Amino acid sequence: MRGLMMDWPLTITSMVDYAGRYHGTQEIVTRTIEGPIHRYTFADLRLRALKLGQALTTLGVGLGDRIGSLAFNTYRHLEMFHGVTGIGAVLHTVNPRLFPEQIVYIVEHAEDSWMFADLACWPIIEALADKLPGVKGWVVMTDRAHMPETKLANVHCYDDLIDGASGDFQWASFDENTAATMCYTSGTTGNPKGVVYSHRSIVLATFAASMGDVLGAAPKGGDVLMPISPFFHANGWMLPFTPCMTGNKMVLPGRSYEPEKLLELMNDEGVTVTAAVPTIWTMLMDYLDRTGKRPTSLTRVLIGGSAPSEGMLRKIELELGIEVYQGWGMTETSAIGTKGGLKPGAGNLPWEEQAALKMTQGRGAYGVEMRIVDDAGQVLPNDGEASGVLQVRGPWIASGYFKGEGGNPLSADGWLNTGDVARLRPDGYMVLTDRAKDVIKSGGEWISSIDLENTASSHPAVLEAAVIAAHHPKWDERPLLIVVLKQDASLTRDELLTWLAPRLAKWWLPDDVVFVDEIPHTATGKISKLTLRQQFRDHVLPTI
Repeated sequence: MRGLMMDWPLTITSMVDYAGRYHGTQEIVTRTIEGPIHRYTFADLRLRALKLGQALTTLGVGLGDRIGSLAFNTYRHLEMFHGVTGIGAVLHTVNPRLFPEQIVYIVEHAEDSWMFADLACWPIIEALADKLPGVKGWVVMTDRAHMPETKLANVHCYDDLIDGASGDFQWASFDENTAATMCYTSGTTGNPKGVVYSHRSIVLATFAASMGDVLGAAPKGGDVLMPISPFFHANGWMLPFTPCMTGNKMVLPGRSYEPEKLLELMNDEGVTVTAAVPTIWTMLMDYLDRTGKRPTSLTRVLIGGSAPSEGMLRKIELELGIEVYQGWGMTETSAIGTKGGLKPGAGNLPWEEQAALKMTQGRGAYGVEMRIVDDAGQVLPNDGEASGVLQVRGPWIASGYFKGEGGNPLSADGWLNTGDVARLRPDGYMVLTDRAKDVIKSGGEWISSIDLENTASSHPAVLEAAVIAAHHPKWDERPLLIVVLKQDASLTRDELLTWLAPRLAKWWLPDDVVFVDEIPHTATGKISKLTLRQQFRDHVLPTI
């Protein structure tokens, strides 16, 4: 027996239509690439997205065509998430921080037919255009007054396309499982791999992201949402879509990630909720320490991408009075894997006990099932003690990669192998111990580089810390701690090891400490362990 419910497709167009109809006067604020602050409403967003879809149709773009973007978080990029996907085309957000050869590879691999770029990224197009023969034309995401001079052929001004369309246009009709957007993994293990999201998966993941214990944004309380995590990172953690559902005011920082610019925009626009990787918060905390300035309206922050240190958590919550949510997700999980809010009743616990829960990666979000397995693929218990490779499944989890790149990522019974090593607790919390390729195997036992980094980062003189495995003839691998000190701070190797000794198991204590001016990061803002392993491949531990 089947239910008697309407077969109403879950499409991105339904979200922007809803936003235009039910909170059309709500504001979207952007610090533009050109400089000035731009303001308009969700009704304006919907109309301009319709005009974009109409203009693309005139250019010959149709169902399944891939449209690439090289752009930061602005209202024009936001419009592309709705206008491109609304005609059944596929928005392929390209990370402009990748190496040029990586950008060429993924644009050609995705077979992007048109490329859009904002003014900050247009020089990348100019430099790489002759290596992208598959691209039919180019669009500069600006107005006529700021159009750059170029020798490229078939170049259009974004605002001219919008202004040339009437907006009297209907979204295309297609199945909810139609491809909507594409993001490529960072390619730390071989070529980047394309993850293709469907309209259905994005709508369902947006429902999950809109829940209060996932992001913590509540329209009833008048929250103002500022997505700092770039839109080219796993659909911007669903933040191009969640305000369409929730009706929150939206503040977009453009490409201005300087701490002073971020803080100014937060305070001027009354931002209450924001989302970013720990690297952003490391820079912002350092800026606040140096200047004595403070966020005046911020109440909650979502930290993802990698785990915050205990020191960062303590400073944000106890010194600044801002609640921290930590979430875990991947490009392959549509950025939504866990929810960062505390379990019911935990808000009454002493802060130290709350902090212990917040230092986990959160509880599984509804729609995502998690399990851990050993090297033989046997499922391990959720007892908080067993450690194994994390596998997930759900309606917004990738089932494969575009064109089969990298082979089949699924287990024999259909679970996605994440490559993360984790423990699952009986109360539902997940604790990442490492990436499978980063875990330190010492004398047959595993040492978590994440736990070591978090502990070292909590030292008051340490700005950032990274731990990699160094070769040892007896133990196979031993931890090497790499540290960046805060400005004007002083700390020696022996002082840091003495401070760490009572905080770690004896056999976890790093065998050496190296102080550097800067730790390399990937294009997604994570510590580049691959680069560090290359830099320190010849490092000789003093314990040998």
